[in-house]
Amino acid sequence: MKQMRGLLIAAILLAVLSGLVYWSNKHKAEEAAKPSADAPPTILTLDSKQIQEIRIQKAGSDPVVLSKLGDRWDITQPTPLPADQDAANGMVSTAAALTSERLIDDKPANLAPFGLADPPVQVSFKLKNGKTDTIDIGRDTPTAGAAYVKLAGDPKVYSVSTSTKTSLDKSLNDLRDKRLLTFNRDRLARVELTNSKGQTIEFGKDAQGDWQILKPQPMRADGLLVDDLVRKLSDAKLQFDAGKISPQTFAAATKLATAAMTDNSGTQTAEFRQDKDKITYARSSVADGIYKIDTDVASTVGKSVDDFRNKKLFDFGFTELSQVTAQGNTYTKSGEKWFLNGKEMDGSTVLNLVDKLRDLSATGFAPKASGDPVFTASITTADKKRNEKVTILRDGTNNFAQREGEPAVYVISASVVDDLIKAAGDIKPATPLKSSSKK
Repeated sequence: MKQMRGLLIAAILLAVLSGLVYWSNKHKAEEAAKPSADAPPTILTLDSKQIQEIRIQKAGSDPVVLSKLGDRWDITQPTPLPADQDAANGMVSTAAALTSERLIDDKPANLAPFGLADPPVQVSFKLKNGKTDTIDIGRDTPTAGAAYVKLAGDPKVYSVSTSTKTSLDKSLNDLRDKRLLTFNRDRLARVELTNSKGQTIEFGKDAQGDWQILKPQPMRADGLLVDDLVRKLSDAKLQFDAGKISPQTFAAATKLATAAMTDNSGTQTAEFRQDKDKITYARSSVADGIYKIDTDVASTVGKSVDDFRNKKLFDFGFTELSQVTAQGNTYTKSGEKWFLNGKEMDGSTVLNLVDKLRDLSATGFAPKASGDPVFTASITTADKKRNEKVTILRDGTNNFAQREGEPAVYVISASVVDDLIKAAGDIKPATPLKSSSKK
């Protein structure tokens, strides 16, 4: 009987303890869910996916209206224009979780001291269901670094950081798509540059997706330089704040080049000019007007065809090789070892030659080659996808190189050629491992 009573008491105690643990955990969760007393008050919370229209009304100006169609924002007022997607989405992100620095006054008797009696800026966000929330932006706080705001229809006045104010208080120029060209870099198929002399350089991609020069004649291109050209043209921004440039000013400037970029949706063009003070102007087929742009673009579009040519003699890069031939000797790789006619060679000396072949680069180009061959090398990659052969000729102090199957003639530094010849001559057999003798 005593045993039964003890078990009953234990069960009751266990139930009580379980209840206390449950209540404690629930209470902690509820407390954690509550906002901290020190947390800045939230002004507005919106579902960013539901925002369909943004309206910015500034005193004395026409409203600027952004409308969303699908995933894209466009300016629909005061005139239809492409919008800067990052700027528009930044406004949406700010409004979706608009947090104040602090609550200034929950029922102010007078809004004038805050600049909110007749707010100079009002930003409205319209949702899919037709509901609209408007943020009134007043003057900056006396201590600076913040500004007064309130929700239309709500008496509370808050302060927000200057960065929050800046992300909402946008002008038409802030929200315009500032890109000179809007082509899709991932779908780019052709690039053409026509210089002031009328010479056209055309770039296209080969079957491997590498850039090649197609005009004025087929040549290997320096892919990194072409990618840099594409990036700078893609990133080029029109300086709207500097105002439009007159056609007369543009015509008086020196013509640098015209670029034509062709992607899956068509061709876009841009013309570049530079005045005597090195100020660069541009106009394009996708933007209305002529504007200043970053001068850095000028140095890129003004390059010659030789500037874009690939000066590397070998294209294998860091792809693993299965065979290297130099000065008539063919070295084959098996595993991590190199062999010549079945004899193991010192791998470091072979790799030294491979490194020099990889780095072999021209200083320029020549219309034709002359002289006698002094060095020949070829490689085969392990995947068998690439076979390359280069022959170097010496004519007095001049050294020329040619890739097999290509008409281009490369000019090579004499010291580089001497280093190649020496590296090929330095390849030696592997040192046999000494066997340990037993005492």
